[in-house]
Amino acid sequence: MIDVNKAITTTAKTGKIQFGASNALKSVKTKKAKLILLASNCPQNIKENLEYYCTLSEIPVSIFRGESTDLGALCGKPFNVSVLTIKEPGDSNILKVTEEQ
Repeated sequence: MIDVNKAITTTAKTGKIQFGASNALKSVKTKKAKLILLASNCPQNIKENLEYYCTLSEIPVSIFRGESTDLGALCGKPFNVSVLTIKEPGDSNILKVTEEQ
């Protein structure tokens, strides 16, 4: 079992990530995302929209157990992050999160 918090922090430092629902939607539609992470308090309409397009593009979606403030803090940002797009995992094993779910 992997430590999701540590994997997110490592990805933020060594990989390529994007913040926000609109960036996530663009990445999913162009199939440039490897994983979409949604905060537990992500708005329902955004969650449903992203899950729909991720299903079509065969990109995994994972629900982060913490809230958007926690996700922002793990990424080292002073703002809330409700949607995190992983484009490149870097040195982390974040892509294994979906295998365990």
